[in-house]
Amino acid sequence: MPYNLRTLPTCSLMKRILIAEDKPSSRELLRTVLEQQGYEVLEAGDGEEALKVMRQEDVHLVLLDLQMPMRNGYEVIQEMRTDDNLSDVPVIALTANAMPEDRERVMAAGFTSYVSKPVALAQLRAEIARLLAEEE
Repeated sequence: MPYNLRTLPTCSLMKRILIAEDKPSSRELLRTVLEQQGYEVLEAGDGEEALKVMRQEDVHLVLLDLQMPMRNGYEVIQEMRTDDNLSDVPVIALTANAMPEDRERVMAAGFTSYVSKPVALAQLRAEIARLLAEEE
């Protein structure tokens, strides 16, 4: 008997991505792109909110802006990497700083990957797919 996609429990199959970005317009763009790819999207407007969401929800990947209020991306990643429940979550740094030394600093801080702003959406989609495939 063929499956009816409407009757399948999709929520358990969907990967959940947190967008931690202080600019609402950037969050909206990223959310739209990710939802079109079939991901479930959570949002946070600052570093404190991002940590709170990650502690309350099962998040498979985080897009983390480096320049946010309350706690910046470096402070968030530092706390994540010392938390047993969050230490293995892949995190993509989103930053306007695109110099080679910026990438080195980001990776040394514990980020899994790095995407510079303005975000090339095809590159971001490919990087998310790669990291989520590695997670499985």
